[in-house]
Amino acid sequence: MTAEKKKIRIIFIFILGICLGVIWHWLRIFPFPQLSTLKAQISGDMLQGRWRKTRNLSDNQDLTKKQEQMIKNLQSIGYLTGSKPAPAESNVTVYNDKLAYKSLNLIVSGHAPEALLITMSGDIIHRWSCNLTEAFPELITKKEASKKYWKSKMYWRRVHLMENGDLYAIFEGIGIVKLDKYSNLLWSKNDYAHHDLYVAKNGDVYILTRKAHIDKRFDPEKPILEDFITVLDSEGNELKSVSMLDMLENSPFAPLLIRSKPFGDIFHTNTIELIENLPSDHPLPFKKGTVLTSILFLDLVCAVDLKKETVYWGESNLWHRQHQPTLLDNGDILVFDNQGLKNASSVLEIDPLTRKILWSYRGGEDGTFYSKTCGSCQRLPNGNTLITESDPGSAFEVTPDKTIVWEYINPNRAGKNRELIATLFEVIRLPNDFPMEWTK
Repeated sequence: MTAEKKKIRIIFIFILGICLGVIWHWLRIFPFPQLSTLKAQISGDMLQGRWRKTRNLSDNQDLTKKQEQMIKNLQSIGYLTGSKPAPAESNVTVYNDKLAYKSLNLIVSGHAPEALLITMSGDIIHRWSCNLTEAFPELITKKEASKKYWKSKMYWRRVHLMENGDLYAIFEGIGIVKLDKYSNLLWSKNDYAHHDLYVAKNGDVYILTRKAHIDKRFDPEKPILEDFITVLDSEGNELKSVSMLDMLENSPFAPLLIRSKPFGDIFHTNTIELIENLPSDHPLPFKKGTVLTSILFLDLVCAVDLKKETVYWGESNLWHRQHQPTLLDNGDILVFDNQGLKNASSVLEIDPLTRKILWSYRGGEDGTFYSKTCGSCQRLPNGNTLITESDPGSAFEVTPDKTIVWEYINPNRAGKNRELIATLFEVIRLPNDFPMEWTK
């Protein structure tokens, strides 16, 4: 071999080494699931079949002060206690007692860490409350409670009422508490619970939790906020916790991760509902014992199997920044579509098999309704739909022909000078046969 050929060979090997190094670095940091899978296969972390080694999510080591602050900021993500000017009207402003579904209403809003039980006319018949300092004394002192960060956490995001008067409540991004009917604290768990909870018939509590940490598959320097579905028993003991990211990666829907942010709050999972009942005469894609959930930043409503740790059904093209998907008795799905329309929200009922919109509500003659964040919808036993329009602090019940037969405007206020209407996180209409002996 001549000296010139040796020189050319050395240059070629050198350039090839640089190219392979650049490609390897690109695969290491690129967030696409296909490339993450390829990287795992190359490194030997994934063998043949749909499984892989569990990721180590222990506390990050050797973090810089900047990274520690970024993680703290991610863990503190929450909602405004109020954002819209308070209107002159308040409480129940519309009530058609012939067409509305008559029962009690369970209300949770951004004005305080409390839940209210009111009549159809707006009279308060019961109240539960528990301050953050009482629920989590190891996290916050009364002196610290005056700080801006903790003030933004002084509310409940979601609640669930038990038949004996006990109440579960979520302090957004902090944890979950269980109270008795007198608001005595039964237990609390600082597990970064957020957004939603579901209590199963056997007493297990399904919640959304999250963890901020560095995941080099997304970004080697900036943390992600990873969501989990966590199952507790009725005493608050953890039974199971599964990563939403892992379940999505381990599914046919993994390519949707291309929509996720490169770092930060990558999913913003906001709803959890255990599928306990299915109509026998409807060919549904769902399975009992699995969970229906909503990943806001992927526009994805999906069903996950916690045993197989995978997503087995999903829909992502009918809404934008959605909340509160719920499986109806007839097998359809009801969804609060926050931003699928320009400056307007809608509630959609879809057939999960055909993807057809079977019913929708996009506002009446007075115009549209709009909640950029949060929001909820509930199909009532008489066929009406109860809609919570969170940002403007209102809720209303509409008939199938879209007539408003009940309306509630949050009388509670927020803001420095109480000039804002408090965010109405959810109004839940209880069944009219709900046991109420505990109120006596």
